[in-house]
Amino acid sequence: MPRPYAGVVTAQPTVRDGELVLRPWRLEDSDATRHLHDDEIARWFDVPAAHPSEQEHRSWIERTGTEWAERSRATFVVEWRGHAAGTVDVRLQDPAVGVLSWAVYAPFRGRGLGWRAVRLLVEWSFDALALDRVEAHVNPRNRASVRTALRAGLRREGLLRGNARLAGVTQDTLVLGRLRGDAHPDSREGFTAMLDSTLPTKRAIAQGVLRSTTGRILLCELVYKGEWDLPGGVVDRHESPAACVVREVREELDLTVVAGRLLAVNWLPALLGWADATVFVFDLGTVDAAVVDRARLQQREIRAVHWTGPLDWAGRVAPYNERLLRSLHEHTGGTLYLEDGTPTG
Repeated sequence: MPRPYAGVVTAQPTVRDGELVLRPWRLEDSDATRHLHDDEIARWFDVPAAHPSEQEHRSWIERTGTEWAERSRATFVVEWRGHAAGTVDVRLQDPAVGVLSWAVYAPFRGRGLGWRAVRLLVEWSFDALALDRVEAHVNPRNRASVRTALRAGLRREGLLRGNARLAGVTQDTLVLGRLRGDAHPDSREGFTAMLDSTLPTKRAIAQGVLRSTTGRILLCELVYKGEWDLPGGVVDRHESPAACVVREVREELDLTVVAGRLLAVNWLPALLGWADATVFVFDLGTVDAAVVDRARLQQREIRAVHWTGPLDWAGRVAPYNERLLRSLHEHTGGTLYLEDGTPTG
């Protein structure tokens, strides 16, 4: 069952922020608002007609009052300077979570009323309904609604793939949310957190070149793929690439190394289902070849290790890694920048 409203609630209140007002729907709003529905609203709410019939609209308005009385949903007219400009609502669900929805009528779009109304509703929901979380489920193609949610202080949290249908077509849903304890969106911390939730993430990989005294390079024969590869792995969250390669070599080979000079940065395009990535390749120094005799391989990942030279790479390493290794073999200067293993300059 939905969580009850906090305190004693008898009539749905009116909430104000200057000339912006959230108030309960009334039947007399029907004639003024029914024809303000347009194709944009019909598209994203997946209703067959842009303008609801008089009876349909009046029935919906009556239902908003019933839902308030049942403590299942709070729906408000967005009023701007005395005119009905849209609607916002929060549907209550357990535990202490509200799901937001909104629409702004065409004559009032482009004025920032949507995000201001949603933010006002969110603040009221935390205070009056004692919610701990609000969230919005938005079609990612509806860029205007995504911007509204972000400006209202919600943070992008994830994508539900293929969980909804719109006009008979399977669609994704973007989930955005805000917690009671989140920094206010007008604060530096709140704005930064919101923006950070929208920025792209890039996979970082750290690998190392460990050479023998005869100049050969150590490659790992892996359990989970056929190609040999440099030791290393994916950089963890809040971990530096240099710290990652040291950790990976310790975990996979039980060897202690020091991440020295950065030899190359290699950008890899999307491949075989993997998203693009940036690879940082470090110099791990020169050791006696016999050091690998003391290595204890992580059996679930490493089948064997091999000291290799240029004649050993073809057919044993992935093409992009062969290009990387040959670039490193031929280059004796500073750090290389590569794309798909090939120098760009």
